[in-house]
Amino acid sequence: MATNTMGALNVLDYAKNCRKLEILLYVSTAYVCGEPKGLVIEKPFFMGQTLKGGSLKLDIKLEKKLIEEKISELKAENANEETINSVMKNFGMIRANLHGWPNTYVFTKAMGEMLVANMKDNLPLIIIRPTIVISTHSEPFPGWIEEVRTMDYVVDKYGKGTIRSFVGVPETVVDVIPADMVVNSMIIASVARSKNLCRSLIYHIGSSSRNPFKYSDLIDDMHCYFTKNPWINKNDRPVHVEKKLTLFSTRMDEFDKNKGTKMETAIELYRPYGLFEGIFDDQNVEKLRMVAKRVVDTTFNFDPKNIVWKDYMMNVHFPGIVKHSMRSKM
Repeated sequence: MATNTMGALNVLDYAKNCRKLEILLYVSTAYVCGEPKGLVIEKPFFMGQTLKGGSLKLDIKLEKKLIEEKISELKAENANEETINSVMKNFGMIRANLHGWPNTYVFTKAMGEMLVANMKDNLPLIIIRPTIVISTHSEPFPGWIEEVRTMDYVVDKYGKGTIRSFVGVPETVVDVIPADMVVNSMIIASVARSKNLCRSLIYHIGSSSRNPFKYSDLIDDMHCYFTKNPWINKNDRPVHVEKKLTLFSTRMDEFDKNKGTKMETAIELYRPYGLFEGIFDDQNVEKLRMVAKRVVDTTFNFDPKNIVWKDYMMNVHFPGIVKHSMRSKM
């Protein structure tokens, strides 16, 4: 809340005092949409919008007050830091779910969007909504990535032989986009807005609309890669994976042995993405691509149609994860 919501408001307030400001660019996430089905349009939130609909309204000031009261209550009970963290994580999930968001991250990012979009006054604002950001396609070099993030949790655990099954549906479109394409789109959007060539507010930076990549494709590519290129563990021994990752579409009821473990937490965290049924519209980004062809150096590549998924995964992304994140030889 402090970073994703109030932090965004603090930056907006600061920007209003910058007399020569050309652009305020706020990086959000495409998954502020919650868990919809079908085409997800590039449109902003209105203040107080909730994904549950009906008469329920989202009061950001109230959410902030409730957080402060809960923390004060815990401190009054002399709760230690570990207890406070645990209770507040659960409290955040309860509040997020109440308003229709699957987790605290996308809930607080959505509130940040509401504040900057509805309180910007005359500031030139752009809201960038990337989908699942993965390793670079080309720049600064192919396959660069920091740590294991988002979808790559599954790649990491599968390659190390620690998971054989995970939550998801084979037909789910896993909307992934290389990090450098996200950055390039941010640069082009800033230039286009500053020159009044494109005045859209929201931009979905993803691949599901123009070049979909399915969960089944990821599973096939992982099996193919790690069968040919086994991960080398700290004992300098290869870890052999024999079968493809199995997907299940229900909650933890099928996997009682994992209840209460870190694996259960991970499965619940990734469930909304493994079962996601939406496709992100990118008409505003397509307008940017048209602008870029006219006025900007074409080396600013941010068209997902240029990605050949099999080649990128096998020769760029997986090798990048192994080299930069999986720490095969510590």
